[in-house]
Amino acid sequence: MFNKVLIAEDLDTISVAVIQALETLSIVEIHHAKYCDDAYLKIKKALHDNVPYDLLISDLSFKTDHRENKLTSGEDLIEAVKIAQPDIKTIVFSIEDKSFRVQSLFNNLGINAYVSKGRNSIPELQHTIQRIYDNEDKIVSAELSHTMRDKSIFEIEAYDISLLKLLSKGHILDEIAERFKQLGTTPNGSSSIEKRINKLKVYFKASNNVHLIAIAKDLGLV
Repeated sequence: MFNKVLIAEDLDTISVAVIQALETLSIVEIHHAKYCDDAYLKIKKALHDNVPYDLLISDLSFKTDHRENKLTSGEDLIEAVKIAQPDIKTIVFSIEDKSFRVQSLFNNLGINAYVSKGRNSIPELQHTIQRIYDNEDKIVSAELSHTMRDKSIFEIEAYDISLLKLLSKGHILDEIAERFKQLGTTPNGSSSIEKRINKLKVYFKASNNVHLIAIAKDLGLV
């Protein structure tokens, strides 16, 4: 069984339940973080100390408060962690049920499993952890298994998600181009980005950028 697990969850009641579930699996070290930034720092420190985590279990939504954070969502955290430690196993444990969002987590962030929070989610989480330890992959809760069969979702790439997120934050075309250049994201020319936005508007049948972002938010993409 996994030796060292990190839970990123901002609700104490859920954290306690998850910790108790992990303890029954005889996991030696179980750590917890309420903020994504703290979780990321724990991952980095564990790597620096040469005692890395084996598994990350993360929610997607984290409530904002007085504290300013660089990483504000589970997606942000997982993306950063995968850069720092590509081989870490990851489970998303969330109430989110938007098919586009679930599928993008597998396709763009390379998560190993998605478990829906619900009445029987703790036993399912335990079973999922065991399956991942046994080298199974792309595990999803039964009620969301249809998301893995929805072929239309495959057309949305990580690039599109990044573009939609920047648009949703009010960035104009030139700002997005500059941001992509800083990140080394391609294509990053203004004309190429504009073409991609137009392609997305056609794909989602959006009349303008505002409508596009509204649709993306409804689908849980941003």
